[in-house]
Amino acid sequence: MHPYYAPESLNTSIPHREEIYTAMQDGSILEATAIRCDAQHNLIVALEGMTGIMPREECALGIDTGQTREIAILSRVGKPVCFQVQRIEQQTAYLSRRSAQQQALRHLMTRHRPGDIIDVRVTHLEPFGAFVDAGCGIVSLIGIENLSVSRIFHPSDRVRIGQKLKAVISSLDPDTGRICLTHRELLGTWEENAAQFTPGETVCGIVRSVEDYGVFVELTPNLSGLAEQRFPVTPGETVSCYIKSILPERMKIKLNLIDHINQSPASPPPLTYFIESRHLSRWQYSPSSCTTRLVQTEFDPPTIEDF
Repeated sequence: MHPYYAPESLNTSIPHREEIYTAMQDGSILEATAIRCDAQHNLIVALEGMTGIMPREECALGIDTGQTREIAILSRVGKPVCFQVQRIEQQTAYLSRRSAQQQALRHLMTRHRPGDIIDVRVTHLEPFGAFVDAGCGIVSLIGIENLSVSRIFHPSDRVRIGQKLKAVISSLDPDTGRICLTHRELLGTWEENAAQFTPGETVCGIVRSVEDYGVFVELTPNLSGLAEQRFPVTPGETVSCYIKSILPERMKIKLNLIDHINQSPASPPPLTYFIESRHLSRWQYSPSSCTTRLVQTEFDPPTIEDF
């Protein structure tokens, strides 16, 4: 993604006067911290050597039409905001986050297509998924089912607020401005993840589910194995387990539970990305030898040669 359209950052420097004047002339996008929201819901933004004012209707896309609630303005206090400089009057610069978002959204809709990989930052977590900033405060949702192949009960099992991620565009709707994203395709296939382990090893994993027929233990964010329940365990705790067998033809890993490691809920494990390109045409999680289950994602539309 063009650096102008990057997600609003966590550590923001204060733009100096030269940058502000240059941005007014060339339309470039700057970023600074909103330090206050006045009684009229205008944001006051930290600038060097002058006052930065962002009028209420310029604080976010949809504020002027009522599609975006006022909390979107109030919640920016103490946080970074991207903006374009509309004009400068004496020592006051008038700023627009809305125009920066319009430019970022136009960039996403015209320069990207399904399968493209972009940089995002997690802004909010709900039980159904992780909201992310796709550029200049443009919000999108990664559903919990698209965060990883390994099943989780809450997005906080996989990511945390403020975390920078890569995501794949699954669809774009220019009419509504809606951007749908997915993440699991970047965390490797079953074979790529299973290649990190060998039968006979004892490793650590996170209990993700306890069923009547066994315990699902996550070995990596895109790989889980099934163990017999030899002692009581709870979802979220870390255990050690012995790898009995790895079966690509059945897409299964058989485990034996060895011991408790930490019964407190585990922190989100580190994420390893297996994709180096900036576009995915197709992704198949299942091993080619597996005949019991097919897990795949198609991003590019089929061509005549595919039929």
